[in-house]
Amino acid sequence: MSKHTAPREPEESLAALRGDCARMAPHWAVPAKTAPAPVKPSRIHGVTVPPASARLVDGMSAFGD
Repeated sequence: MSKHTAPREPEESLAALRGDCARMAPHWAVPAKTAPAPVKPSRIHGVTVPPASARLVDGMSAFGD
């Protein structure tokens, strides 16, 4: 067994960690959000719903009831 151990890293305080994060924040680029283009109803095809599922959904109350 080796007598050599890895040196301990210095323990950082929460304040130091927050300071590091605050300094790095300007470097983090946030991409602009783009809304997806709506799909025309004529392009939606091939969707089938099993009768049991349709009955289940039909039997549910509307939102806000």
